[in-house]
Amino acid sequence: MIDGRLPPAPIGGFMAMTAVSVGEGMVKYRCRPDESAYNPIGVVHGGLVCTLLDSVAGCAVHSTLPAGVGFTSLEIKVSCLRPVRQGEGELTATGRVTKPGRRAAFAGGEARDEDGRLIATASSTCLVFPLPEE
Repeated sequence: MIDGRLPPAPIGGFMAMTAVSVGEGMVKYRCRPDESAYNPIGVVHGGLVCTLLDSVAGCAVHSTLPAGVGFTSLEIKVSCLRPVRQGEGELTATGRVTKPGRRAAFAGGEARDEDGRLIATASSTCLVFPLPEE
């Protein structure tokens, strides 16, 4: 997806998220929230940050799986440490696998603002399963 050979996930366009790097067990995304993500008091809704962290944690797990194997989030815990205010710019989120597995995999993530301040952290558990044959 990063090199354009595969289309990005549709939610990426909806949430203004872009994958910028991937390695074995590690993924990095960028996200520039616009006014569509603001709540009535002018801060980015926590659901956007949660979705961003769920995406990087899950994609980090996906990067460790062989072809024909999929995953889904079983659980995610997000700790919001500071608000993302209107006009503060781009967020960067990094997901890393903490323990791969054949049935369950565990990953963590962190989101930072343009100044490198930690915005939120996450821990995630993913169910790993064989994909149905087409």
